[in-house]
Amino acid sequence: MNWSLGGKRSFSQRRFLWVIIALAAALALYTFVVVPLGEAKKRADEEILMNQRLLQKYAEVLQNRKAAEGALDRTLRQGEEIRRRLLEEETPQLAAASLQDMAKRLATKNGLAIRSFRILDPKEVGSFRRISVQIDFNPISSMQGLTQFLYELENQEKEIMIGEADLLAFNPRMPNSVQGNLVISGYMKGNKSRDKEKDKGREKP
Repeated sequence: MNWSLGGKRSFSQRRFLWVIIALAAALALYTFVVVPLGEAKKRADEEILMNQRLLQKYAEVLQNRKAAEGALDRTLRQGEEIRRRLLEEETPQLAAASLQDMAKRLATKNGLAIRSFRILDPKEVGSFRRISVQIDFNPISSMQGLTQFLYELENQEKEIMIGEADLLAFNPRMPNSVQGNLVISGYMKGNKSRDKEKDKGREKP
């Protein structure tokens, strides 16, 4: 009878011991396996998210850079086109002389006689300087020649504009005969543009 009670007690103790061991093993498994795996997965997910954000930012940077490079390329092309259409002379006097030579050449080509030139004061227009010359004509008998002269002036490689025009028919019996003057203008680099170029030149090593 005593042996039976002792055997039951021993069995209960062993079962309790196995339960303790199982709990300890489960706790150890959770502590040393499950928790580290969970933390590792969390860190991996965070790294993946961070890498995705970095890749997205890099893609945005590349896209913005391409857009910026495209805009810069267009600006440079436009700037080159503008420079090509400017008067290239270094001083307003030389630029005005260039305008006079151009007007003389086209007037002779189209059968017009120029009486005189008058160089007007240059004017700063933003980053540019406007050079203007007033042309006084002798009586013009060919409206076709005058029209062609004006057309060719405005279609030069350089940017030439026709400003004020005071052309009148003095003889009602000869409406095709006109006399008067007009102002033509071209553009060259202004003081601001030249100062910027000088500053850039000084910045170069």
